[in-house]
Amino acid sequence: MSYKIAVVGATGNVGREMLKILAERRFPAREVVALASRASVGKKVSFGEEEILTVKALEDYDFAGTDLALFSPGASVSKIHAPRAARAGCTVIDNTSHFRMDPEIPLVVPEVNAHTLAGYRGRNIIANPNCSTMQMVVALKPLHDAATIKRVVVSTYQSVSGAGKAGMDELFEQTKSLFMNAPKEPVNFTKRIAFNVIPHIDVFMDDGGTKEEWKMVNETRKILGSDIAVSATCVRVPVFVGHSESVNLEFERPMSAEEAREILADAEGVVLFDEAKDGGYATPIECAGEDGVYVSRLRADPTVKHGLNLWIVSDNLRKGAALNAVQIAEELVRNYGLAPKLAH
Repeated sequence: MSYKIAVVGATGNVGREMLKILAERRFPAREVVALASRASVGKKVSFGEEEILTVKALEDYDFAGTDLALFSPGASVSKIHAPRAARAGCTVIDNTSHFRMDPEIPLVVPEVNAHTLAGYRGRNIIANPNCSTMQMVVALKPLHDAATIKRVVVSTYQSVSGAGKAGMDELFEQTKSLFMNAPKEPVNFTKRIAFNVIPHIDVFMDDGGTKEEWKMVNETRKILGSDIAVSATCVRVPVFVGHSESVNLEFERPMSAEEAREILADAEGVVLFDEAKDGGYATPIECAGEDGVYVSRLRADPTVKHGLNLWIVSDNLRKGAALNAVQIAEELVRNYGLAPKLAH
């Protein structure tokens, strides 16, 4: 079987990564279509090492005859065009925030809750979690299964690629300008990002938290269970690719660092890199371009009953977005009966 696939938002960081991963993993595609706004029509994007695709206009595209669409164009665009694609019989995997908390739409990380795909045909849309949520739940799920997590306190260190190409460009230009003694004012961030950290991602909400923190709280609870208490502080840091998280867990029953290491060493999607010595931990440099969720700095927290600390790092463009979408597509083909409209 082979499928006709559309990648929506193909000129963005995540869209390009989706195309790259589809080719790397040899997803059974008979045709891949690159879609973006009319402003990008005619641009060229790579699919694999040899094939070049010409971008077409999303607004004019007829999804009838397309089997699967991977969306990452921004929430306001997905709001309009993802349901249009779904109505045309195209299965949508959406990387934006728009559908994540819809109770009728599964929010899926294949290593964690692939079983929720069973009801995807109702709306024909599947949501990808937020990048920071996604890497955390991959590491937390096997621990939760073993000892039931009561409470999560997480502080994130999120790279500028989470803010798109414009965020990456701003870090590069500000860094360069500072060395040239010609500092540039922030445009995409609220303060200078070069040689700085900013405890503010997305808009502020009425309770004083930010939308990014709200996402982490509510998406984690939707994926792992509504009984888990989650407190998040999300911070932008001057790193190009790779999100890091300092996570404190409180369990219902004892969970030693040694037991956690044994569990995580065998956990799907997790790379355990945990040595109590200089350099014996993962940083964004090691995880960039990699598929795994890296876990380091496992240690007991003696200040709470059944407490544990850990450090989680992952490539936010790959596992945090594009790879997860492709893994969902693979799961649909393998276990949930996604059949191509045309047999080849």
